[in-house]
Amino acid sequence: MAGKKSDRDKEVDAVLDELLKGHRPEDILSEGGLVQDLTKRLVERALEGEMPDHLGYEKHAPEGRDGGNSRNGKTRKRIKTGTHAHEIEVPRDLDGDFAPKLVPKGRRRLPGFDDKVIALYARGMTTREIQHGLHEIYGVEVSPSLISAVTDSVLQTCMDAAASAGISFAFLRL
Repeated sequence: MAGKKSDRDKEVDAVLDELLKGHRPEDILSEGGLVQDLTKRLVERALEGEMPDHLGYEKHAPEGRDGGNSRNGKTRKRIKTGTHAHEIEVPRDLDGDFAPKLVPKGRRRLPGFDDKVIALYARGMTTREIQHGLHEIYGVEVSPSLISAVTDSVLQTCMDAAASAGISFAFLRL
């Protein structure tokens, strides 16, 4: 038997009810649907939330005026999650040294995507099979070279860790 809902659970349910109002079930998970839109907005909101920590003041705060580094618009970036590709807007600062933690500079994939690729690779799937599997399951278009880059990166990390621990081994790539 389920326990009583907490106040927080009730609040979340109320927000979800409001978000789902007027949406057909098939539109929620579809391309351009509610979940995709929410993911994009959550990522952008989280990135905006990183900026005050970097600059040392909140948006529109008086201490940010004429104080050196400040917000300087946004730049577009295309990222991939486990289910979709999203075009997001990443905030910039005047000095150009803002380094987001959620989606670091130079990264195009959110955490968790690489894990899925590695799990499929560990099961013996080829890069082409992984590419087709990701497209079939998640509708995500990825190149075989991206899959190879992910698996090679993990392999190199493992080899570096083994070498630094003084472990020798032979690796045969079939």
